[in-house]
Amino acid sequence: MQTLAFDGRTGASGDMILAALVAAGADPEALTPVEAALPVEYRVGTTTKNGIEATTVDVLIEDGEEVNGDGDTRDNGGKDDPGGAHEHEHDHSHEQEAAHERGHGHGHDHAEGAGPTRTYAACRDVVADMGLPGAVEADAVATFRLLGEAEARVHGTDLDATAFHEVGADDAIADIVGAALLVDDLGVDRVVTTPVAAGGGEVSMAHGTYPVPTPAVAYIAAEADWELLGGPMETELLTPTGAAILARFADGVASLPPLSVRAVGYGAGRKSFPDRPNVLRATVGEASGGLARDGIRVLETTVDDVTPETLGGLQERLAEVGARDVAIVPTTMKKSRPGHLVRVVVKPDDVERVARRLAAETGTLGIRETATTHRWIAERSIERVTVELGGEAHEIAVKVASDDTGAVYDVSAEYDDCASIAAETGRPIREIRRRAEAAYREQRE
Repeated sequence: MQTLAFDGRTGASGDMILAALVAAGADPEALTPVEAALPVEYRVGTTTKNGIEATTVDVLIEDGEEVNGDGDTRDNGGKDDPGGAHEHEHDHSHEQEAAHERGHGHGHDHAEGAGPTRTYAACRDVVADMGLPGAVEADAVATFRLLGEAEARVHGTDLDATAFHEVGADDAIADIVGAALLVDDLGVDRVVTTPVAAGGGEVSMAHGTYPVPTPAVAYIAAEADWELLGGPMETELLTPTGAAILARFADGVASLPPLSVRAVGYGAGRKSFPDRPNVLRATVGEASGGLARDGIRVLETTVDDVTPETLGGLQERLAEVGARDVAIVPTTMKKSRPGHLVRVVVKPDDVERVARRLAAETGTLGIRETATTHRWIAERSIERVTVELGGEAHEIAVKVASDDTGAVYDVSAEYDDCASIAAETGRPIREIRRRAEAAYREQRE
């Protein structure tokens, strides 16, 4: 399995992620759809950080005019707010401030905060008009949603009705869509990151002084699969855009997984530290076999007045709206009443829909969502084998479980097929299952 692994020990920002992806082998020409749709230009360069040569990717406005740092085209009227955006337009975004004052960005001529303020829906329309591949568009829109929802939570506003400077600025769109395009260009099967450093200390914002990580980053990290770390220095290292991109693409790992390394690249931040390079490392390589990591949530409720018929049909009804698995366990409730615990495995995007159906079907007054973030699952496929019984050929479906390298570790004949053939031939079900599984193994040899 081709894997892209980020080293999160010095945090991340949108342009650092772009630079690391290019340095690891992604083709900058993949960014053309963004340049065609927005008045921006990507400029790729190199720099040296504490002796390490690293790649830079600057997002410039179309005429190369300077819009951050010392430039005249950016209003310097105030600091950003605690979420990285505000329900009304304000002077400049968290991403601008983080890039300019706290180290993530490169040189001059940036487009931080340039362009119109847009709502999440408007950003979605901009992305749709770029003519991107379906998977790239879906990744970009999902990243915008993570960022926008975090900022809406900070301000207590509605996502669709709020104009977010951070979500809508041209540079944020260029970072997010650019990252989706470059990840797609790398052609990897999985993206992971080690724990991501947020930094430490405090930052000054329009509404006062706030500790690092900023509120928007904290909310995004709560939805991510990876772990958030404080430190290793008293400055902000992780920006909302960087956090949202990693939350969308990367599974969390404790350390770099075993890889046959194909490429290594470094994306540079602007700030220089005395004792460590301010770079984001990206490693691409072939991972050894293992189970796939699948992001999930678990919903639970207990009921004591639901009929057996309703419980019997619950799996099918919940599967219709996205449930991945349903378990119903007899239990004893308060006052020693017999009841049932209903436990549902569901993908994060399907939680609300499945919870609503579970409530409607059972009449429960409350549903718990546990803190489960993922499960380890096998790659599964259905193969068909032919078994000869009494001179007649019978076709049987076989479920095959394998790790992410394709190595098969379990084979199981489908019960319904075996039961049907058993009824037809008068042979025991277990004999038919055994012969079907043996036939699959012989077929592979």
